Amino acid sequence: MIRFPDGAEAVYTVLANPDSAFVVPYFDNGDTVLVRQWRHAWDESSWEVPAGTFNEGEDPLECAKRELAEETGLIASRYTPLGIVHGAAFLTGRAHMFLAESITQAARNPESYEQDMEVLRLPFTEAFEAGLSGQIAHSGSVTALSRAARSLKLI
Repeated sequence: MIRFPDGAEAVYTVLANPDSAFVVPYFDNGDTVLVRQWRHAWDESSWEVPAGTFNEGEDPLECAKRELAEETGLIASRYTPLGIVHGAAFLTGRAHMFLAESITQAARNPESYEQDMEVLRLPFTEAFEAGLSGQIAHSGSVTALSRAARSLKLI
């Protein structure tokens, strides 16, 4: 229960959730990678940028590197921070966003619940347009793609 300055009270829900890292891989030829996975809360499959939550005590950049390698098998030698966002006003967790460049391919090592994850390489401009047009509904991914586009001076 919260109390407003005028004395009115209301129920306000706060959900404690872990911090996360979102990674937009960007290849020298202008491609990026999206991943598709089932989202139980939405009852649908979702295209997203590689992302995941922090392990205990993990640094944001280390989480970004780990998630990119686990989900896509990609390793980047250059990371640019794209800032931090909050997912919703009632969530405590922060999303740390990164642009990953100078990429090489390695073996994927997905978590057990990511075994059916699809990985798609496509031109960055197509992924960005999918985010702007609503084909990508995952808000963190849309934000990460938009910030990456600005960082890359594509908008």
